[in-house]
Amino acid sequence: MANNNGGTLPPASRRELLSWALYDFANSGYTTVVLTTIYSAYFVAVVAGGLPGLEGGEGTFIWTLAVSLANLIVLLSAPLVGAMADHRAMKKRFLLLSTLGCVAATALLAVVGPGDVWLGAALLVLSAVFFYTGENLVAAFLPEIVSSGRMGRMSGYGWGLGYAGGLLTLAICLGYITWAKGQGQTESQFVPVTLLITAVIFALAATPVFLWLRERATASPRGQASYLRQAYGRLRRTLAEAARHRDLFHFLIALVVYQSGISTVIVLTAIYAREVVGFDSQSLVMLVMVVNVTAAVGALIFGPLQDRFGSVPSLASTLVIWCVAIFLAYGAEAPADIWLAGNLIGLAMGASQAGGRALIGKFTPQARSAEFFGLWGMINRIAAIAGPLSYGLISYLSGGDHRLAILSVLVFFIAGLVILLGVNEKRGMVAAAGERSLP
Repeated sequence: MANNNGGTLPPASRRELLSWALYDFANSGYTTVVLTTIYSAYFVAVVAGGLPGLEGGEGTFIWTLAVSLANLIVLLSAPLVGAMADHRAMKKRFLLLSTLGCVAATALLAVVGPGDVWLGAALLVLSAVFFYTGENLVAAFLPEIVSSGRMGRMSGYGWGLGYAGGLLTLAICLGYITWAKGQGQTESQFVPVTLLITAVIFALAATPVFLWLRERATASPRGQASYLRQAYGRLRRTLAEAARHRDLFHFLIALVVYQSGISTVIVLTAIYAREVVGFDSQSLVMLVMVVNVTAAVGALIFGPLQDRFGSVPSLASTLVIWCVAIFLAYGAEAPADIWLAGNLIGLAMGASQAGGRALIGKFTPQARSAEFFGLWGMINRIAAIAGPLSYGLISYLSGGDHRLAILSVLVFFIAGLVILLGVNEKRGMVAAAGERSLP
């Protein structure tokens, strides 16, 4: 395969594969600490709680609005970034910029204190935009480094390492929180330090991908059209080919539905556990640490199973587990109920995330990897807007009724399962393999 300098690069080495998977290890600390566990609950209970005049459900609604805005920005920018990355073979350079941006914005979250609602929301948006952009870019390397028959396994390894990274970050944060509480510190004192810890771990663990992973895409002449015109022109062309890649687009519909449920769980789990069952910061961190273990197990087990039995049957089984977990969370009355639901969520999370990425890889023509994964990223962003915003609106309109709000998540998973069953995996792979490289 030719690189952007016209030379020929050998197949990806084990060191390159490891460095690619380590990026999942690196950025998962951001997801677990900022979006899922510590900062999300802190924002609603302490930051928004410190602003006079906010009523029940309003803090949660502001949180979901900030998350939705970040996803809307990435939704609009993903086609441009994907087209530029493909056309100029610049995925690695863009990945570096997005990583530095997320690390810096995460560190700046440490200055947010009680009452700083809009500052906290603005920095959350900034950090999340960089995070999601990097997530799209690193995923676009997958078709370059492994064959379609190994994508499920490689994607599973990445997600498995990712949950290990989230677990390590949470363990270090838990150790610090335990020490700080022993010193008599309050949340407004020790939570900012956990954000700095997260930023440092992200920066260190992401370094190998920039040292070892090589870009195998070939740069093309820019031509007369602007990048913006090329970006949205390619997107229109991709969307116009729905008949040719019908199983890809069928899966994308299923993905946007069930991913709406997953996105809601990611950014509202800690808030739900704190507001409904009364978990404190330490309990939340311990819960998500255990969930990360089950998620890693799910990703590692389901990766090889996808390669053996197919991604669609494997994904369908995970959505059934999701439905059971959400039903248990809805009826939770004690911490033990949340622990049971949380571990089922972890198992389903690791498997479904790895499976979705691998299936997109199977349906993607190699020459258009960044473009198609940019489309995948757009679908994830639509889901990350629709899911949390639905939850936030229901919570706001019901005066903070989180049990009622979580029913929207169950609906997303049931509908996604029904749509997924109509995807023909073999036909989608044939369509991707039969497409010639684009100029």
